[in-house]
Amino acid sequence: MVLNLGFKHTYKAFGNKTILIEWSSIIDEVILEEILLFKEKIKKEKRNSIIDFIVGYNSLTLIYEKEVLNYFDEVSNLELIYKKDLKLLVKGKFLWEIPVCYDLEFGIDLEEVSSKSKISIEQIINLHSEKTYSVFFIGFLPGFLYLGGLDSKLFFDRRPTPRLNVEKGSVAIGGSQTGVYPSKSAGGWNIIGKTPLIFFDVKKDKPCFANAGDKIKFKPISLEEFYELARNNNFTPFKLLLND
Repeated sequence: MVLNLGFKHTYKAFGNKTILIEWSSIIDEVILEEILLFKEKIKKEKRNSIIDFIVGYNSLTLIYEKEVLNYFDEVSNLELIYKKDLKLLVKGKFLWEIPVCYDLEFGIDLEEVSSKSKISIEQIINLHSEKTYSVFFIGFLPGFLYLGGLDSKLFFDRRPTPRLNVEKGSVAIGGSQTGVYPSKSAGGWNIIGKTPLIFFDVKKDKPCFANAGDKIKFKPISLEEFYELARNNNFTPFKLLLND
């Protein structure tokens, strides 16, 4: 695949081993694609000098193994890599189907969201589960997927006071985003359901099943189906290869 999208981006130095590359401050799948492709181009050209790549909604952070002796020369080098029409082997991307129970037992904020937004609970569930979401990056907690693509009708302010103990597997919306809490934690998003799927397991070779660029689709399930799946706490989510 050839990278030739040409979005405006800027560079910043953080300390003597880190360079931050930033794009426009919007959630955009095309920008995400450019970030991921630029990352692969840099990996291909500078495999031995960069020890970590951190992808954000609008950024790519490069952490070098050694001190960057001349920042401006390095930025020029990165720009040359950016402009190269390198043929890249792009890793396969997957569509993951995530079972979610939207029963009020788990969707503890559904009634409040429904009342304030003037959208019925049934509509909220339909709007949330009809969309296909893009995984922009993983952060906040190990296995927490930042998902873009929420229907604008479900844009809803975060709770004024975050909960101290949000249950593992809780599915929530906040602002223009949606996501799943992979472990018990504090959190200020509005909880609308729960999945029995484990999003992060440190015992596995690949602790989190999804990567940035993958797609997520939520599948509504009943309370009975939830508990049946929860009893098998090692079940694998359905996935579909989107490209190879």
